[in-house]
Amino acid sequence: MAGLPAHIKAMAELSPVEDLLLPILREGLAGIPVSSLIAANQSFPLVLVRRGSSFGEHAGDTRFTDSAQVSIQAFCADPNGDEDAAILSEAARVVLRDAWLKQKVVPGRGHLTRVELSSAPRRVTDWATAAGPVQYADLPTGVWRYESIYQIDIRKPRLRPYPA
Repeated sequence: MAGLPAHIKAMAELSPVEDLLLPILREGLAGIPVSSLIAANQSFPLVLVRRGSSFGEHAGDTRFTDSAQVSIQAFCADPNGDEDAAILSEAARVVLRDAWLKQKVVPGRGHLTRVELSSAPRRVTDWATAAGPVQYADLPTGVWRYESIYQIDIRKPRLRPYPA
């Protein structure tokens, strides 16, 4: 079998949160790599986006809305990695806020209907304290990581017109 059958794909009501946030952050942080995975030979700076593993809520009709806890992690390398990662975290917050307030639509993915910062950007020294899956046992020497946690609500796009 070469992938999921169309009838299975058609059953999905919501897409991964990362599929909405990655294009928003990539556009807003032009020139900075934004990903949901770390490459084997990763270079920095980097913004990493991950849906939280312990929170999921459908506050409305699941065909239309989704709620998620999201970890946004900013990595920067020395000589000014600590300060740069703090600034990059703040820039990511501004991009998300602006996308929410301007109702920025990502075609086929929807838009943000709420962005709430639940844990302000803070320096985190290693992956042992990460909110999501571990990929490094420790950060490479001279690389700083700041993590922010957001509660977001997403409105799924209307894929077909309502019947007349």
